[in-house]
Amino acid sequence: MNNEQLCISLVRADSEEKVISLLERAGYWNAAEDWAYFGENENNFATIGNQQSRPEAAIVEKIINSVDAVLMGECLSRKISPSSDKAPKNIADALNTFFGIYNGKLSNLGLSERKKLAEKISFIATGTTSSPCYSLIDQGEGQCPSEFKNTFLSIGKSNKLRIPFVQGKFNMGGTGVFQFCGKRNLQLLVSRRNPNIPSNGSKDHELWGFTIVRREDPAEGIKSSSYKYLAPKGSIITFKANSLPFYPGKYPQPYENPMGFGTLIKLYEYQMTGYKTNILLDLYNRLSLLMPSIALPVRFYERRPGYSAHSYETNLSGLSVRLDEDKSDNLEDNFPTSAKIRVMGQLIRVSIFAFKRESSVNYTRNEGVVFTINGQTHGFLKKSFFSRNAVKMNYLANSLLVMADCSEIDGRAREDLFMNSRDRLRSGDLKAGIERELEELLRTHEGLKELRQKRRSEEIKDKLGESKPLADVIENLLKKSPTLSRLFIKGIRLPNPLKPMSSPPTEDYNGKKFPTYFKLIKPYTIDHPKASAVNRRFRVKFTTDANNDYLDRDYDPGSFSLTCNEVEISDYTIKFWNGTCNLTVTIPGQYKVGDKVKFCSALQDISRAEPFRDEFWIKVCVEDTNGGGNGGKRKKPSKEGDGRGADGLSGIDLPEVLEIRRDDWGQHGFDEGSALKVLDSGENGYDFFINMDNIHLLTELKTNNGIDEKILEARYKYGMVLMGISILNAKNHKGPQDNGDEPDIFGEIETFSRKVSPVLLPMIGGLGSIEVEEVSKVAIIEED
Repeated sequence: MNNEQLCISLVRADSEEKVISLLERAGYWNAAEDWAYFGENENNFATIGNQQSRPEAAIVEKIINSVDAVLMGECLSRKISPSSDKAPKNIADALNTFFGIYNGKLSNLGLSERKKLAEKISFIATGTTSSPCYSLIDQGEGQCPSEFKNTFLSIGKSNKLRIPFVQGKFNMGGTGVFQFCGKRNLQLLVSRRNPNIPSNGSKDHELWGFTIVRREDPAEGIKSSSYKYLAPKGSIITFKANSLPFYPGKYPQPYENPMGFGTLIKLYEYQMTGYKTNILLDLYNRLSLLMPSIALPVRFYERRPGYSAHSYETNLSGLSVRLDEDKSDNLEDNFPTSAKIRVMGQLIRVSIFAFKRESSVNYTRNEGVVFTINGQTHGFLKKSFFSRNAVKMNYLANSLLVMADCSEIDGRAREDLFMNSRDRLRSGDLKAGIERELEELLRTHEGLKELRQKRRSEEIKDKLGESKPLADVIENLLKKSPTLSRLFIKGIRLPNPLKPMSSPPTEDYNGKKFPTYFKLIKPYTIDHPKASAVNRRFRVKFTTDANNDYLDRDYDPGSFSLTCNEVEISDYTIKFWNGTCNLTVTIPGQYKVGDKVKFCSALQDISRAEPFRDEFWIKVCVEDTNGGGNGGKRKKPSKEGDGRGADGLSGIDLPEVLEIRRDDWGQHGFDEGSALKVLDSGENGYDFFINMDNIHLLTELKTNNGIDEKILEARYKYGMVLMGISILNAKNHKGPQDNGDEPDIFGEIETFSRKVSPVLLPMIGGLGSIEVEEVSKVAIIEED
């Protein structure tokens, strides 16, 4: 075969075995002198082996590189130096300049426009369902063969470091896919320079180049593997051709239509664990989440034979576009809603999505808070974040998704918050501060509180039992056991599980695009200022008729500014919700106790010549040591009966206990082995859901040895309740985990109750019947 034929054959190969066979026939596979170290570094595994931990996250880096290549191609085709002052200042600017995408948001394009734009980047699945191959083709800048080693095959170079409108910075993320490629980690690379880009005297500007990357095992005396690429006589293999048949035809034809320039990357036998269905399904959903606001759409092609589907190709435009198109069917009314938070001077734009019941499964897995930069996920917090005591959104944990857009934080903050692999967060002060702000934002959000109460009412209203029998049983146990009494220091109180909310449900809200008023609900003057502790934040409320997305919409958003004693500040959080605007502010550190501080706010948009202005005064009070934020007023010392014992430990009120039967398993995620699920009611109490059709309970009921079934069920139920209360009480003693995350106490309860359910009833019955004589016999045997 000549070079062109070899290249085409490698593209069409769908197994490592076939690739190796082709290279052996060409005399390259076993010729050690024809392979060069990737990145010109023998120890390249130290970097390449420390990239993304998941195969789908590694794929994302390749797709983002394709987006960067397309943007670079558009810039260079216009004879603009990407690092010059004439180049776009950011990704949104580039998308608007090169493609006319308003505000850089794909949601501002119609379906047909997105489909046409998606032709610039293609993602193609070939091979078999069990060992898929993935090809990524972009119509970007492409590279001359002589430049491969300085671009595609380099590590740690500053190729994109000074280019503001691309995502790539570290020149290594694209290597993360290698370890997921089959046993030999083979990757094919084919590229030709975009002919619209000036050649600048390059001799191989019109040539195609290709190479294969492979992993070589550690040689004798070498500790780690290394990656090498094919470069016979030190050069990339080249050939000349107008086009190559690399684009898909109709299903299942994978290679038919011509590719004239750009780059093709093929990953052989990719280990995409858990995503081997039609790529338009699970993998599409997953990548949409990992690239929620991707800059350019990607055309997905399923070309593996054997699938029967309604469609074999579609456009991936990111989760934000999906949610925008599907929100009427999948999101609760008035969602998504948005807010701005500032932590350590860094602005983060937050979007809160509340899904209807069972509607989140096609959008998220265990992701609760997703952190993004320029549309790419860089890390996330699990859904258990919503179950934290500081959030209290247990009932909505599986229905919430929070997007935290960190695109506007500075470079140092980005490095402090995210690992270079861009798939996880780095613990530290910034991460902790962001979590605290998000906790408060969600806990105090009126819309979420209203939805939580609605969900809870729907879930427990038909299952409420009489609480007094449980209270009587617990009271009797407390009299007999001082240890148990410590769990209920507050005493037994019968809860009102459906007590009304502090404010009535909000009626349908019809806000205005441009508000006609924005004013403080309660004025604070210099003579009657609002008190705030020197180490705490304070909150003021405005009333308005603005839409909830007033500050964050794509078209004609409003702007808000705040000054403190005539100096503009940025450390505040602002959110709009159905006619109310909550502003939470941190007092600048230079002010001391006794100072009165003047704040001035301004809200502006294109409809107004003058902004809405307001002012309020704050008096700085003594440091708040109890965490209550009550204007510096200290709480009275605890007394007997205030809910704390001699050692200061809080007790737990009587929970609401609900019996769950098989018909309701799906609603609670139960199966035959499930035993107990606990949810924070959000009203300083807990709801206990007990599986009364647990397989081990049913087995005991069948072989009850003459014990009344009601007694067995009561033992099981009350035993589970006491166990759950004990674990909740232990929660008060637990600090953060090593990574700074709060323990998932509710997950622990579900796991532990499942494990203990087989022995709970036998233990209660068996241990209660042990006699003194039996214990004495055991002691004698042990002594012998």
